[in-house]
Amino acid sequence: MATMLEVAKRAGVSKTTVSRVLSGNGYVSLEAKERVLQAIEESGYRPNLLARNLATKKTQTLGLVVTNTLYHGVYFSELLSHAARMTEDQGRRLILADGKHSADEEREAIQYLLDLRCDAIIIYPRFLSVDEMDEIIESHSQPIMVLNRRLRKNGSHCVYSDQQASSQAAVTQLIELGHRDIAFITGSLDSPTGAERLSGYRDALARYAIPLRESLIVKGKWTAASGAEGVQQLLASGNTFSALVASNDDMAIGAIKQLHLQGINVPEQVSVIGFDDVALAPWMVPALSSVRVPVTEMVKEAINRLIFMLDGGEFTSQSAFPGELIRRESVVNGPTF
Repeated sequence: MATMLEVAKRAGVSKTTVSRVLSGNGYVSLEAKERVLQAIEESGYRPNLLARNLATKKTQTLGLVVTNTLYHGVYFSELLSHAARMTEDQGRRLILADGKHSADEEREAIQYLLDLRCDAIIIYPRFLSVDEMDEIIESHSQPIMVLNRRLRKNGSHCVYSDQQASSQAAVTQLIELGHRDIAFITGSLDSPTGAERLSGYRDALARYAIPLRESLIVKGKWTAASGAEGVQQLLASGNTFSALVASNDDMAIGAIKQLHLQGINVPEQVSVIGFDDVALAPWMVPALSSVRVPVTEMVKEAINRLIFMLDGGEFTSQSAFPGELIRRESVVNGPTF
């Protein structure tokens, strides 16, 4: 393997000149720079990235921590796709670290990216508390941005969507369409998103003084299979409902399939709403109504904030993105009384 000294000899320059070309620091004439680059190409020299990073204090990388229990489903593939593309657009590389199954393991994933000297880090947390994330941000010099959680102390370091308010607004629209018996399939309730979407459902019923029927709430696990199982549980318990809200689109799709198998037509007999507005939602039969969470815009804002911070800028404001119900064929007016 070629060395920097060999590159210098081939280019007819000093080792210091080669180092300046690689780091981008210090003056090098255009002619010398071209000779160095040609010598690098001809010799197959590959610079020691760790040494270069230590010298420049920059790695041109952004780290992303996502817990592996969140990997399944279209929503997170879209999140990763957007993060990778936008990082590339900034001339940087995205490094993914698995947060695994606990707050301690999420911490370890963050520390792993810090040890790799990532210039900045995005966290999509599942287990770390708000207080723990505030402490992590305040303990490190690298900029850290949190996706989908609202922080108490470091509001400018988070980009989030108000899941509770979005859920309340979606259920409110069903109520205003005449629905009163509205079933709800939760996500995993150890997930902040799952808990907030359930709270929004409860808030909407309370606002319209509609009695809460616990039997109309069943637990899901974010998967299509758990959406189908949720419908089975609702029907087996003898519940009647004219509308159903599932905490994500995967579960909504599973629920529609199970309703069809039971001879129940959507939307004529049961209107259905999901969350996340995945790319397949408008292609379903019937086309699925869904609460759109602006993940693209959230990822873009997080990356832009990190780049701005790396350039010495500061933010003082929070960045909240509202959800929006995209109404399609799966929702109609409720029964008339």
